Amino acid sequence: MPPKLARSAAPAPQPTTAQALGSLIKSARDIMRKDKGLNGDLDRLPLLTWIMFLKFLDDLELQREEAAQLAGKKFRLAIEPPYRWRDWAADPQGVTGDELLAFINQDECRRPDGKRGPGLFAYLRQLTSSNGDDRRDVIATVFKGVDNRMKSGYLLRDVINKVGEIHFTSSDELHTLGALYESMLREMRDAAGDSGEFYTPRPVVRFMVQVSDPRLGETVLDPAAGTGGFLVEAFNHLSQQVKTVAQRRTLQEDSLYGCEPKSLPYLLCQMNLLLHGLDAPHIDPGNALRFKLSEIGEKDRVDVILTNPPFGGEEEKGIQGNFPDDRQTSETALLFLQLIMRKLHRNPTQAGRPARAAVVVPNGTLFGDGVCARIKEQLLKEFNLHTVVRLPNGVFAPYTSIPTNILFFDRSGPTREVWYYEQPLPAGRKTYTKTNPIQFEEFDPCVAWWGCRTKNDRSWKVPVTELLAAGCNLDRKNPNAAEDITHLPPDQIAASIIQKEKHIAEIMGDIRKLLAKHAP
Repeated sequence: MPPKLARSAAPAPQPTTAQALGSLIKSARDIMRKDKGLNGDLDRLPLLTWIMFLKFLDDLELQREEAAQLAGKKFRLAIEPPYRWRDWAADPQGVTGDELLAFINQDECRRPDGKRGPGLFAYLRQLTSSNGDDRRDVIATVFKGVDNRMKSGYLLRDVINKVGEIHFTSSDELHTLGALYESMLREMRDAAGDSGEFYTPRPVVRFMVQVSDPRLGETVLDPAAGTGGFLVEAFNHLSQQVKTVAQRRTLQEDSLYGCEPKSLPYLLCQMNLLLHGLDAPHIDPGNALRFKLSEIGEKDRVDVILTNPPFGGEEEKGIQGNFPDDRQTSETALLFLQLIMRKLHRNPTQAGRPARAAVVVPNGTLFGDGVCARIKEQLLKEFNLHTVVRLPNGVFAPYTSIPTNILFFDRSGPTREVWYYEQPLPAGRKTYTKTNPIQFEEFDPCVAWWGCRTKNDRSWKVPVTELLAAGCNLDRKNPNAAEDITHLPPDQIAASIIQKEKHIAEIMGDIRKLLAKHAP
């Protein structure tokens, strides 16, 4: 990011405190609650996000414009007048009421400069990039998936004025805003209930990033980025390694990549990364599974993949057709696992390490047979699946009760043995809950064990020959644990039955295909 430069026209704004920032955001949300067009946090957070996005962008543009002027270079605005924040939003007494709604919502309107032309959203959606600068493409993609649902232009003006008090050029404020924004994302997911995306708890994300240890100069990908949790944590991890201006440029421009096809998470992901200090996030707005697997070559590969791909979902036939005939399935998690294996570089990274992945998977992936077993056979024979961390009950509560695991594998060669580590629940607990979730410190014993492995009451290893002989069933119980006589909750039992039924249906589908091929 260019250094902060003071504008000659006005003194630099005084940074607000964390408490004041929290108060600003709360005031904006309280105002939105009065509007009849918004229904809960699912509507309010996206609206607050696109307003913050435009203010953030204008603050950044002012910085870059002044830096270019000092360097004697030309600067091309991402957004032209009168559509910049400073043109229509910065004046607290500016356009408001129905006139403001018309400017934002309508395809054509009277603009704040008095002339007729496209409305704000219509203008932003038609932006296209040139000269290799993709800022305009990002803006267009964001606003193609955004609508203004507020009915009162006066309340909307009040929200805009609150956001106008935030100073996005202050690194201290950005840090505070990043934390505030993450708490709002969690609230939104809670409000979404069953319709929401699974939220990967930050302690799990931090653990996966810490032990995978991406190094500066390596490329990091989350092919199912959601709202950007893994990329934010990877950015924080890599930031600590920056010592020079060139290294800062590497981090900003050539390190972090993601995919997110849904318009709302795409916007939230962009904002989350911007607020944490990444100037121009590389987030692909398409489905990561849309490319034919066999056509993904070395230039498309990366060094580190950190992800929690969707599970329980089903992909359409067109997407399934991108995968080998004997490994096609509607189960999204299995398609992502194949993609991840294909996307890892075959040669060591710039840091001299093998390309590697950390992937959250449901229990069904461990014990699944048929197509699932064929995918795991490739994983064991062509990759080094060195560790499986078995997560305890309720880690993803309240989003799902399905038991989960983390697979860690790399390109150092075929698997010889697999280490298992059973992450325990805290003493006296039977599950986690939304109000009492997992904490990062609970992973400390696993982190300590990671670099100096020995068998103990939580860890054991299994030779790959044993796993292959068992049909690649990776669902291995802890041989050192006392017998667990605690019954699973009924909803977990039901979820397990449904998962097994899906696998039975998948096997039947394979049988039908074989019968059809050999039919006279």
